[in-house]
Amino acid sequence: MRVLGVHETVLYAADIGAAAAFYAGVLGLAPFPEAIGAAGRGLRLPGGAVLLIFDPERSIRRGRAVPTHGAIGPCHVCFAIPPESYDRWLAHLGAKGVEIEQEITWPGPEGAPARSIYFRDPDGNSVELMAGDYWEHVETTRPGG
Repeated sequence: MRVLGVHETVLYAADIGAAAAFYAGVLGLAPFPEAIGAAGRGLRLPGGAVLLIFDPERSIRRGRAVPTHGAIGPCHVCFAIPPESYDRWLAHLGAKGVEIEQEITWPGPEGAPARSIYFRDPDGNSVELMAGDYWEHVETTRPGG
């Protein structure tokens, strides 16, 4: 048995419509045509994963169809981008009026460091675009051996 990957992730926003418009308009994610219940919106990423944006006040209410969940304060999400597109993304974000909070070059294999662009969505969530794979060189172990 094995986990195949992250199927969906959730960010929280008081203004779900503004957040969904940001991720569609700035990052080009494909929005689902309708809301996901009363609590959120969904956007499809290339490869099939889904970004869900939920209202934090509604997602913590008991009695929903799924267990309650939520976060207080800004969350973080990182999207992978092709290394050769890094400079084009910087220009694109600037043209969209997105303020770059920070850029980081991460240590990595010789000649192939990963680079990240950090900025905020309309609700203050930290969004990262990473060119390359910082985690590729970090050793992992499987449970039980």
